[in-house]
Amino acid sequence: MSDRRKAVKRAKSGSGKVKAVGSAGGSKGAVAAKALKSGNSSRARKSNSAKKIIGLVYDFDGTLSPKPMQEYTVLPKLHENPKAFWAEANALAKQHDADVLITYMHLMFSKAKERGVQIDRKELVALGKDVELFAGVETWFDEIEDYIKIRAETPVEVRHYLISSGLAEIIEGTSIYSRFHNVFASEYLFGAYDLPYPKRVISDTGKTQYLFRINKGLEDLKVSINSHMPELERPIPFSNMIYFGDGETDVPSMAVTRKSGGYAVAVHKPGGNRARCLELFDAGRCDFFAPADYRRGSDLFKRTSLLLDRILADIRVRDEMQRLEKVVAKAK
Repeated sequence: MSDRRKAVKRAKSGSGKVKAVGSAGGSKGAVAAKALKSGNSSRARKSNSAKKIIGLVYDFDGTLSPKPMQEYTVLPKLHENPKAFWAEANALAKQHDADVLITYMHLMFSKAKERGVQIDRKELVALGKDVELFAGVETWFDEIEDYIKIRAETPVEVRHYLISSGLAEIIEGTSIYSRFHNVFASEYLFGAYDLPYPKRVISDTGKTQYLFRINKGLEDLKVSINSHMPELERPIPFSNMIYFGDGETDVPSMAVTRKSGGYAVAVHKPGGNRARCLELFDAGRCDFFAPADYRRGSDLFKRTSLLLDRILADIRVRDEMQRLEKVVAKAK
């Protein structure tokens, strides 16, 4: 976790929020059974019983916020028409056979320079306050954590993560930034070149790397995730993970999460077109879909609660298996 995120967490500590401690799939039951049966059963039960961390992982644009974050922040500052800007970025990327994310990140600051508009890192963070969120997002984190406290029979930690192709600087300025255990997003390098340079770009398929970082507990980006780690040693099993996304760009993450034993939920704008969600559900990419209404009592809250109940039940099963093992051990 970066120093600035640690500073934010320290400032927010004591507020009842989760504190940071670090920087169409097959049958869920089959995946869990495989984990329990691998190696010595005693070791499997003991290792899995300690895995009482639930990871909720979110996309940002279209999932937590109705529009791309740039349309609330930088583009208005540049008096740029969003539709025209994205069309130009896509055309440039196609013309030069370039990555569209790198292209738009460069284009945005090229236009700022042309118009004499100064935007540094501090300004990007400040603009984050203008990002609109879907109804209930700001209270969602507390509501989910309260639900888990009520439903869990033993202490269970919940961690919220964000994996976004959007800009980390803008996200840092939003009202919900401190609610995430960690944020993985595209980011600029300021001061090294004439224009801010994209130092990290998170693509649709690139998002899956960060799912494995969460799964393995290797959230420090300087640490490689390519070394083998036994399933039983991973702090957040995919079976304890739910991924929230809104469309085609989330398909790789949904697919990896579900195929690895986890869950995925697709959302759509309330009152808007849900065709994409229907396609994702029909293709087995998500377990549920719902309007992006994050208030308690909404369809999204109810369906997420069902998945949380299943995860909590799996945790209780592992706990009971360990309890019985101790009984057997004493009887010998």
